[in-house]
Amino acid sequence: MGSQPAAEQGPDVIRWGILATGWIAKLFTEDLAHVPGAQVLAVGSRSLEGAQAFAETHGIPRAYGSWQELAADADLDVIYVATPHSAHHAATRLCLEAGRAVLCEKPFTLDHASAVDLVELARARGLFLMEAMWMRTNPAIRRVLSVVAEGQIGEVRHVSADFGLPGPVMPGHRLRAPELGGGALLDLGVYPITLAYLFLGRPTHVRSWASLFPEGTDENTGIVFGYENGAVATLACGLRGKTAGRAVITGTEGRIEIPGPFHVPAGFTLVLGSEETWVDVPFVGNGMNHEAVEVMRCLREGLTESPLIPHADTLEIMAILDEIRAQIGVTYPA
Repeated sequence: MGSQPAAEQGPDVIRWGILATGWIAKLFTEDLAHVPGAQVLAVGSRSLEGAQAFAETHGIPRAYGSWQELAADADLDVIYVATPHSAHHAATRLCLEAGRAVLCEKPFTLDHASAVDLVELARARGLFLMEAMWMRTNPAIRRVLSVVAEGQIGEVRHVSADFGLPGPVMPGHRLRAPELGGGALLDLGVYPITLAYLFLGRPTHVRSWASLFPEGTDENTGIVFGYENGAVATLACGLRGKTAGRAVITGTEGRIEIPGPFHVPAGFTLVLGSEETWVDVPFVGNGMNHEAVEVMRCLREGLTESPLIPHADTLEIMAILDEIRAQIGVTYPA
């Protein structure tokens, strides 16, 4: 490769690599500019031309025409994997095998078994690994969790959330393609499912139904979770109509209403009796910088997983997604 631009030095600098150059990589890279101590040192793509164009747009010093070259860059502290769902496992495994810490986009993988494989590899190598479920690091969601933990709304009895895009999704689009992990569930449904999990834990009963595209991926999906204590969650995701995107967490003493889009809110309404209070919790940029801050905190402290998004939670949610896919009849070629 010849000589490479020098990496920034200093105990607080965390040097990032970006693997893939799509829309989500663009948003994340933009947000790293809001994170003190973050340097985007390199980008890697399957196309050198694509990597170079991305690097020029975002002022990134190094561009690689393969994932392997990016993973081999020993100056990188962590790599953000921003590929389509179907490549998450292969790309993350490649980076871990090269000794790099990884932040992997959600959904973590296509199924529970491949997620377990990555977690076991990271633990065996002593490397940091985290799913990029940015909703869990959003300041408003973290405040909601604190309000619930303090008992302000009593015991949570019901969670409702929906995430639907307007469509139509035309044939050939990645969201319809089984080979790319398409469908509403993995792309959108992972958010309401994760929200319910945050407040109610793993359900004891799961019931779901979906209409499918001709390709066999889900177009419109409804899900109900049941819990031994009597709590329920009603969740939906779809690609045929833009839903309100709201979420409500109802307890025995009150409720919390999160306006759409609930997965990246700037505040929420706390309802206690007849009193409604708006709690303003703004965020910076696109809202993805908060997960980067958490990754960097963990790396500086020598942690191999985040207490905000622990491996156990990622694996349990992948198992729930597997169960729902089995019920609605969605499979992937892999």
